[in-house]
Amino acid sequence: MARSPRCLMSLLVLVLVLVPLSGSAQQKQPFTVDDLLTLASVRVHDANADGSLLICSVSHRRERLGNDYARYGDPTYIGPGGAEICLVNGESGERTPLYDEPVQASGFAFNPAGTQIAFFLREGDAYTLQVHDVARGRSRPVRLRTDREIASRSTLRWLPDGSGLLLQLRAEGWHERARQAFLDLTEGPIIVHDSREPFLRWEELRNLNALTIPAIVSLERGEVTELLPEGNYGGLRLSEDGSLISVTENFPLETVYARSGGTEYELSWLDLENGERTVLRPRDTERIRVTWNEAGTMYAWTGEGDVLVRSVRDTTVRNLTEGGRPFASGEDTTRVRFSIMRFDSGGGKLLLSGADAWWVADLEQDSVEKIRAFEGDDEDRPRLQVIDWSPCGRWLYLSTSARDRWERGLMRLDLQEGEMSDLIRNSDRYGSWRMTEDGRTFFFTRSDGDHPDDLWRADTAFTEPRQLTDLNPWIRERTLTRSELVTYRDSDGEELYGILYYPVGYEPGRRYPLVCEIYETFFENGFNSNMNLIANAGYFGFRPSVHLVTGYPGEAWVKGVTAGINSLIDRGLVDEEKLGVHGTSYGGYATALLITQTPRFAAAINISGKVNMVSFYGDSPRLGIRNIQAPEWGQDRIGGSLWEYPERYQMHSAIAFADRIQTPLMCITGDLDYNVPARQSMEMYYAMRRLGKEVVWVRYADGGHSPPNSLAEYHDFWNRILGWYAEHFAEGDEEKEER
Repeated sequence: MARSPRCLMSLLVLVLVLVPLSGSAQQKQPFTVDDLLTLASVRVHDANADGSLLICSVSHRRERLGNDYARYGDPTYIGPGGAEICLVNGESGERTPLYDEPVQASGFAFNPAGTQIAFFLREGDAYTLQVHDVARGRSRPVRLRTDREIASRSTLRWLPDGSGLLLQLRAEGWHERARQAFLDLTEGPIIVHDSREPFLRWEELRNLNALTIPAIVSLERGEVTELLPEGNYGGLRLSEDGSLISVTENFPLETVYARSGGTEYELSWLDLENGERTVLRPRDTERIRVTWNEAGTMYAWTGEGDVLVRSVRDTTVRNLTEGGRPFASGEDTTRVRFSIMRFDSGGGKLLLSGADAWWVADLEQDSVEKIRAFEGDDEDRPRLQVIDWSPCGRWLYLSTSARDRWERGLMRLDLQEGEMSDLIRNSDRYGSWRMTEDGRTFFFTRSDGDHPDDLWRADTAFTEPRQLTDLNPWIRERTLTRSELVTYRDSDGEELYGILYYPVGYEPGRRYPLVCEIYETFFENGFNSNMNLIANAGYFGFRPSVHLVTGYPGEAWVKGVTAGINSLIDRGLVDEEKLGVHGTSYGGYATALLITQTPRFAAAINISGKVNMVSFYGDSPRLGIRNIQAPEWGQDRIGGSLWEYPERYQMHSAIAFADRIQTPLMCITGDLDYNVPARQSMEMYYAMRRLGKEVVWVRYADGGHSPPNSLAEYHDFWNRILGWYAEHFAEGDEEKEER
């Protein structure tokens, strides 16, 4: 079939967008799909006590391609995820790779002396224990004197004297049992599901995946000492002196559809000297939510708003807030209900939060003191998050982010004086804060919001912040978008925020096409590969927020997204006849709903999003009860079951209103997506085709919830997205010419 001139023009646009320009045509080249896959990011796994050395991984998206999504839910499957593992000098930023090529590794931990690093290294379909000698620059395997394999998500903790490590193993025959259980559920030949059994069969398989055996491995000879029988251990904490381990054990009972229940939890501690196990909190269906001191010898929890503490070696429970005591001043006798934030490094004080202030409980003095009242209303004051407590006990460090503008940074609270001061605050983005054990240095990621993050360091007074890495120097030769925070009100008068990304080469006074990426709420910027591809195609990118209401969430996008677009049209930025919209997963669901309610968009794309809340309700067996929980009380916000509110499920099913769609729709799915099965888009494709509407369904046979699963597929994916918009935006020009 011959291509129409419109299609040929669309393809030409794509060539210009996705293929870097050569020669002297321009100094910079467009940001491309290859760049997206090449973009490097850094993660700090651990640091020695003074921060002079970090163990980090530098990864790229291309190393996560090639998943076998057919094995989704297989406890024995380890997906791809290689990275460059390196030591980073905490002063200079110099990187020293541990291996010549990317490897898959996890669990990195410095020994107490800072001379060795333990980690797990993937070899084939299993993990091996490795120890890296910092001085010699060599890694060696620790051969465990056992036939048991290391659990894929094992804990890894050093003993205080550096002689061994705490980790988790699999029981003998576990691999064969788990693999066969998966095959029984996927290949049969006969598969039976029976409601008289306590668990859904896929949940039963997940329970099998959770079973491990805690053990200690001696580094000298690789001898293994098993500490506990096989069980479902939700948390293992080794005390600072190495004498005991606190254990949270889960006991699944049955599959339940409510928010809680179906599992019992028990908290205990194991004395490593005599092997005795003491129950601290008996088995109960109430989840165990406790906060431990750094020594691992004392824990705190809340009960009806009171704060209680207990030492593992003492049966006495202390109520720090004495039940009815109001902790209020003046005539206000309202009882303060507390939540626990953290212990100080010495374990003698506990930071608490009330409704309008922070408090410090002094365990030795048996006192609770208000240290800082909150200023302003909850919705107006900056978001504050505790990063760390100085070893001396005087300073509390908190990240800060304004709610109405891009103003972020780090603050310090003087617990003696109650005074708060800024260490750094500006429009840059900060994250991954880590204070060294000696309390003298911070490591963190930083970006101007439009470029990728790099690793930085600073002393705790922030006198001389210094950049340690330059992970993507090539990006300075790419044409990139710039972002802007915009505010608007939806049709109900709710104030909302959105992030606007300017087209590359933006010319003031000219109106550009606009492509919206929708989901729920957006506020923070940061380097966005997708929006850079959109901007390099010559379009505005827009990530608008919406106000979702339980029971009627489907109204949010037509009320909020269209209002956000109108605000941009009113500013003279956007061509209202060239509007595009897409989203992934929940955003794809939102896209499908949105175009049933408005014809304003020239083109739309649903990527891995559901369209039928009724058929989706009991779908995705590998996810267990997720698809029932999500609408009843989770993200979908329907607010009840299908039988309680059948009309709401109908109202939020785009398939039921496909006859109202006037926007050309492209559906993109992965055939092996078990989060939102591809048959959801199949329903929409056949419905719209039956109704004589323009619809395209693109299936990636080996794809999952993120459909492209190879380099070639990533190129195809973005060529189709940008081509779809180019084609239908061009139709707007043709219609103008005809008029």
